[in-house]
Amino acid sequence: MPNTEQPAQVSIRRTYPVAPEKIWRAWTDPQALSQWFGPGQASLTKADIDLREGGQYHLAFAGPDGGLNQMTGVYQEVKPYTRLVFTWAWHSTPERVSRISIELTPVAEGTELSFVHDRFFDEQARINHERGWALFFSSLDRLLTGGSL
Repeated sequence: MPNTEQPAQVSIRRTYPVAPEKIWRAWTDPQALSQWFGPGQASLTKADIDLREGGQYHLAFAGPDGGLNQMTGVYQEVKPYTRLVFTWAWHSTPERVSRISIELTPVAEGTELSFVHDRFFDEQARINHERGWALFFSSLDRLLTGGSL
């Protein structure tokens, strides 16, 4: 029986030397998203974004093996420059819907980003996403600490 006391999640916290608006744009603007979203070198091939509560998104990127990875979801909370919450489901397993929450907080050094991905299907899904997000955040880190977003 799974342990329900502490839901499994991927939690990442970063402080970037930029305004919240730049981080917001990195997550919500298709052109900005294409600069970092993907494992290793960003390889986003599709970014359809309807940025409003109840709006949907559809993203696709080429994986390291050349295969196309697609995900879709629905925006549940859209509070510009402060909070973004959306569902996340891979095209290959649409019944496995998880959730991503992003909070942006201005701090003296710039902006703190708090990222939480939760409601995973199982522990293996959490482990796989944790591995993937580490790669994605490496690209986001490079963009927000020295890029031209």
